[in-house]
Amino acid sequence: SDEALYDFCQNAVVLWTMHSWERDARLVKEALKKGPQTYSVLVEIACTRSAEELLGARKAYHSLFDHSIEEDVAYHIDGPEGKLLVALVSAYRYEGPKVKDDTAKSEAKTLAHAIKNADKRNPIEDDEVIRILSTRSKPHLKEIYKHYQEISGHNIDEDLDDALRLKETVQSLCTPHTYFSQVLEVSLRNGVDKNIKKGLTRVIVTRADADMKEIKEEYQNLYGVSLTEKIEATANGNFKDFLLTLAARGG
Repeated sequence: SDEALYDFCQNAVVLWTMHSWERDARLVKEALKKGPQTYSVLVEIACTRSAEELLGARKAYHSLFDHSIEEDVAYHIDGPEGKLLVALVSAYRYEGPKVKDDTAKSEAKTLAHAIKNADKRNPIEDDEVIRILSTRSKPHLKEIYKHYQEISGHNIDEDLDDALRLKETVQSLCTPHTYFSQVLEVSLRNGVDKNIKKGLTRVIVTRADADMKEIKEEYQNLYGVSLTEKIEATANGNFKDFLLTLAARGG
């Protein structure tokens, strides 16, 4: 409907005009309010931002809502999932290039073991799994991803199909452009619910000045159609124009 379209367009413009830290803080707050179906937004923000950006979002959250993100995540989400998410939003990862290969190899074995024994115990309940995913640098985790493939013969995210939150975490940390492409693809389908559709605005607005070029390349690579063509075919009016303008910023 025109009204829904107007809401989407307005929401997109408002998000775009905010400082990125405030934007992330508000997206976290909204995800916590909406409940489990939007918790992937928490994973996305915690895992695809730099250490400084995540710290900035935490500071903005403090000043906007008089609470910490960690405290609100812990309050709203219990059990092992809450533990993982608190650890992820609290992270301040090393961002240099140094990786200890033997450590990465042994941690890949730890993950492989936890995932293989998933019938006895959900890997999200394993403290070692949470420690590795919430503290290691992204280059280190990419090494783990590679070693895991060598050990098991498949990608770690394929083996996590039954542990959705862990799968999203691994993808956001190790293959973010694939992760963002998948969010966009799902949000561009006809008839998806409003929360899923919001993924389109969120990804385009938050990544326009970050890695949109790489996301567009990966999208084309995965789905055989350009993101621009897909937006042209599914979005309408000013909302479509706004998204196309932002998507073009990444070159």
